Amino acid sequence: MAESPVPPASGAVWPVGHAVTLLRDPLAFLSSLANDGSELVKIRIGPGAAVVVCDSDLTDRVLRDDRTFDKGGPLFDTARKVVGDNVITCPHRMHRRQRSLIQPTFARARLANYGRAMTAEADAMTAAWSDGEVVDMLAETLRLATQTVMATMFSGALAPHVRDRALADVTVVVTGLYRQMLVPPLVNRLPTPGNRRYGRAHARLRELIAHIVAERRIDGTDHGDLVSAMLSARLPTETAAPADIGGMTDSQICDQLLAFFIAGSETTASALAWALDLLVAHPEIEERLHQETARVLAGAPARYRDLPDLPLTGHIITEALRLYPPGWLFTRTVTTDTRLGGYDLPAGTSVVYSPYILHRRNDLYRNPDRFDPDRWDTPQPPIRRKEFVAFGAGPRRCPGEAFAFTELSLALATIAGRWRIRHRVGTRARPAVAMALYPRDLRIRVHSARCGGALPSAGGHR
Repeated sequence: MAESPVPPASGAVWPVGHAVTLLRDPLAFLSSLANDGSELVKIRIGPGAAVVVCDSDLTDRVLRDDRTFDKGGPLFDTARKVVGDNVITCPHRMHRRQRSLIQPTFARARLANYGRAMTAEADAMTAAWSDGEVVDMLAETLRLATQTVMATMFSGALAPHVRDRALADVTVVVTGLYRQMLVPPLVNRLPTPGNRRYGRAHARLRELIAHIVAERRIDGTDHGDLVSAMLSARLPTETAAPADIGGMTDSQICDQLLAFFIAGSETTASALAWALDLLVAHPEIEERLHQETARVLAGAPARYRDLPDLPLTGHIITEALRLYPPGWLFTRTVTTDTRLGGYDLPAGTSVVYSPYILHRRNDLYRNPDRFDPDRWDTPQPPIRRKEFVAFGAGPRRCPGEAFAFTELSLALATIAGRWRIRHRVGTRARPAVAMALYPRDLRIRVHSARCGGALPSAGGHR
């Protein structure tokens, strides 16, 4: 046994433990765990307990040893009820086959085609704004991300009312998932208005995806989108076991697409919104970004081929992901008795790791709370260091990382190439959490970048 038990976090309240704190102010709570200097800290959520990993080396071990630290715990147990056992949520025993089938879907050879859909959606959004308009940026970025997911999943445009319904349903499901993770299962089964709304939204999303997958299976044409890629995915016969030869069933594809739909919409929207919020607070960096996009794009929407010429755009996205990682908290389950740091963890222990904790540690980053895109401007950016885990690490690293980074970069460059984003209306946006970390009340007054004359300084509203 360990010489001492994992130290408990203070502030637990019977019978809910730290659940109320996690709902009310989770970021302050996580920061308090990291600041006490412990490698591991035990927290309580209702009757259960979990061990939070606050050290980068130990987090790296958890992420790379996915056999011992398997997908599980409150987060993934709840997510499986919604999206099934897909490449994001499935246990280790199912992951390698799913990963091999899914990875070609996000191959760089397909990114240029996806990029065309991303450009079209960003072009449409920014073209609809008017000079001096106050834009609810989170609402806009969520709509952009959801429509981009639908465009890259299904290639052809969906009817406007279908898009609007899907956007509303994604919002309901993502918000409800976080609540369901933290409250007792019995409460989630009660026929409350919120639970019924959540159930209806989930059912509609799955029905929409299942209908399109079934149609595409019959059609058999490769449309260059995510559905076509998944329908055609096969394991190499020379490496696959006999039982693994073949592709995914329609139900399995629906699970993959539903997970991507939910995760890809909310996380991308949150990351882009935070990047814009940070630029408003740092007009000197916004000016440099405007100069970069003006030189490269000349008012046109950003295209996939432009990305190598937009380095500052990429650095801003990376820094926004560091400061406000959309996936801010994850859980794992210990599958066999093991030792982590100076403590023995028995099988069945729930383990929590948080990119937010690591990204804000002053022993890992210089001035960690400072927005500094130039920290990534090196010949070999440390984006894959164990200190930066916005996309995870190890064998379960996000398969859609390049897809997400491409989408975020194209959207930010298109916005900055057409609009000045220097003036927040109201107070500074506050962090809020659901399944993703997002900025609450982010309203920005936009001004056309094509207008002549000097713009007022960034101190006041216009």
